[in-house]
Amino acid sequence: MSAPAPQRDQGQEQERRGRPRGRTVWMLGLLVCVLVAGGISYYASGHPDGLEFVAGTQGFLDAGRDSATAGSPLSDYQTTGVENSWLSGAVAGLVGCAVVLLLMTGIALVVRRRRR
Repeated sequence: MSAPAPQRDQGQEQERRGRPRGRTVWMLGLLVCVLVAGGISYYASGHPDGLEFVAGTQGFLDAGRDSATAGSPLSDYQTTGVENSWLSGAVAGLVGCAVVLLLMTGIALVVRRRRR
């Protein structure tokens, strides 16, 4: 004979119904990332950031060197080979989000395995 299945507490069941499921939270998070990186990023300021601004006003902006990744396909928040500036920025943002998602997923899997 098999043992009867454990019954869930009604309070736990009601509490679960009120909370979004893990998959729903992930999907909403991905949607927000796609909207921000792929669409809203187009409206970001084209003016230099604070550090660049101060370097320009203090006269040492030309002393800076280009980044080691300055010639990469996604440098300067644009995608090499894509002529449309909005689409170029959107592709760069989406690729950046995908890279971060993959890295964080990998780290989470490694940490989870070490805890077991």
